[in-house]
Amino acid sequence: MVSLLAKSNRFLLRPSEIPNSLCSLSFFRLISSNYEPDDFSPPSPSSSPSQSLVKSICSLVCHTYLRQTHVTLSPHRVNLDLDANSLTHEQAITVVASLASEAGSMVALCFFHWSLGFEKFRHFMRLYLVTADSLIANGNLEKAHEVMRCMLRNFSEIGRLNEAVGIVMDMQNQGLSPSAITLNCVLEIAIESGLIEYAENVFDEMSVRGACPDSNSYKLMVIGCFRDGKIQEADRWLNGMIQRGFVPDNATCTLILSALCENGLVNRAIWYFRKMVDLGLKPNLINFTSLIDGLCKKGSIKQAFEMLEEMVRSGWKPNVYTHTALIDGLCKRGWTERAFRLFLKLVRSDCYKPNVHTYTSMIGGYCKEDKLNRAEMLFGRMKEQGLFPNVNTYTTLIDGHCKAGNFDRAYELMSLMGDEGFRPNIYTYNAVVDSLCKKSRASEAYELLNKAFSCGLEADGVTYTILIQEQCKQSDIKQALAFFCRMNKTGFEADMRLNNILIAAFCRQKQMKESEKLFGYVVSLGLVPTKETYTSMISGYCKEGDIDLALKYFHNMKRHGCVPDSFTYGSLISGLCKKSMVDEACKLYEAMIDKGLSPSEVTRVTLAYEYCKRNDSANAMMLLEPLDKRLWIRTVRTLVRKLCSEKKVGVAALFYQKLLEKDGSPDRVTLAAFTTACSESGKTNLVTDLTERVSRGVG
Repeated sequence: MVSLLAKSNRFLLRPSEIPNSLCSLSFFRLISSNYEPDDFSPPSPSSSPSQSLVKSICSLVCHTYLRQTHVTLSPHRVNLDLDANSLTHEQAITVVASLASEAGSMVALCFFHWSLGFEKFRHFMRLYLVTADSLIANGNLEKAHEVMRCMLRNFSEIGRLNEAVGIVMDMQNQGLSPSAITLNCVLEIAIESGLIEYAENVFDEMSVRGACPDSNSYKLMVIGCFRDGKIQEADRWLNGMIQRGFVPDNATCTLILSALCENGLVNRAIWYFRKMVDLGLKPNLINFTSLIDGLCKKGSIKQAFEMLEEMVRSGWKPNVYTHTALIDGLCKRGWTERAFRLFLKLVRSDCYKPNVHTYTSMIGGYCKEDKLNRAEMLFGRMKEQGLFPNVNTYTTLIDGHCKAGNFDRAYELMSLMGDEGFRPNIYTYNAVVDSLCKKSRASEAYELLNKAFSCGLEADGVTYTILIQEQCKQSDIKQALAFFCRMNKTGFEADMRLNNILIAAFCRQKQMKESEKLFGYVVSLGLVPTKETYTSMISGYCKEGDIDLALKYFHNMKRHGCVPDSFTYGSLISGLCKKSMVDEACKLYEAMIDKGLSPSEVTRVTLAYEYCKRNDSANAMMLLEPLDKRLWIRTVRTLVRKLCSEKKVGVAALFYQKLLEKDGSPDRVTLAAFTTACSESGKTNLVTDLTERVSRGVG
């Protein structure tokens, strides 16, 4: 026990708390002394009535055992016509010891399991020890282990697992070495209680005690880590399991594959699946469906159909859940018509029919494509088929109508939910509130949320995100932070997306010190800044004119694995241009082009305008030359209007002439801007010349 105790003082007794637990003398003291004075009545003095009662109970147990017809079942149980309250703790252990000695182990076990049905005996430690010792004396070690497992489960109910484990380990001194089955029972109980660290210590102790971990030991550790959200730890245990050649059963395989897929580790799930198959696993329909579902959720539709083909080759036919996973994946990729063909195949099938989830996926697909008439058609169709839409179905359809601005129909569906016995949940309200905010109907959104709260619903992380985003949109950072603080106090952790919203809001308002603090706070939490985070910071510092810090974040961004996009480059190019660092901006522009990124029109115009300000129209022309005709015309029109607004009529005339050569018929807005600028600058001759060109249609 020493090695186990040394590893986890938190859960296991410290040596000082176990009185001589490693010597056999303590065990006999535990059986015969007042080790648990509060657990049992004081020993009755040896008397004829007590002995007589013990004998009569033994006789009753033997008679009942022989009379019952189910004695082959384990654990053996008897129904005794006996008042447990009339039996003392000392009498109970005397009965079990006498039965084991005189009638055999199975009869003793019958009385043992009967007594566990009563609270006064269920947590009486000496009953377990005397029973186990009696079975060991009879040479029935398997049943003695069974008694120990009962003790572990029952004492874990009252928070005494640690004590029970100590007794199990100490039983080695009585000739009962811990078995893998018994220690796996400890692992299972610890994992069910969320004591993963304790379970790991017991696992390590197994080899020390001569009970080598088996397939079930590894399976329990894998399942425990997955349930506790410790994905990396689960992966480590799973890898160890595979390396030792242990093959999980199909149910465990499904759990492993589903957990990995849910955490975005689909490729890892497929790798383990292949390894398990190589070790002899015969995958079933549910195993294949778990992988197909994971691939579809990832968006790997082609791979999902390849897995489907492999499944069919293995002799399995897809069921409604397999089809639903594929339909949902196709709809999420926007391939609704292909999904509908698969849906119709299911409708026409003699074996399987679409279920509520299948219909909901199809309705969601049509809502995403704004085909609400088809979504409503399916909604009605499922009712005709005797299927009842669930809350998720209603929420999906309501979300579709809200995104299309059909709030009247959305409210009608919410009312219909209530009529049919369904209560809109917070996801339903989030769908409506989010769309209301995006349609600039925030006050209506707040009223609806108050209604939800009055019905007993509570805001979740999505609700807070919607509210914070709306306040940031309205430039009310103070209120956004108030929601942010309330969210944290409620127990919801802000993800990187929400932090990005706040950082971007601070940067827009040029509150760079606040954005810097939030950026540091996010990193300290272990969250990883994204491309959007860095772009906001770069843009903010460029607006403040602090190009050095903007460049610092740009270089840090690349070092941390974030790839700048056209918006990132555009923000930095704009900042460099504002500081008249045109050469640096041009190098960045060229680097952007080399990486295959397409500059936005704003970026192109900004850099070309800076060249024009330096009277370097030649470089401005060269900058725009690689553009195709459509983009070139659009960019030059914008550039001409900007030059005109800044009264740079001479350069504007040069570009306008080039525009006429390429376009022939200038747009009215650009022509009006140029005419006005020329008139205000007293260069009407330019207008006259261009008017003649336009009237003659000459470029």
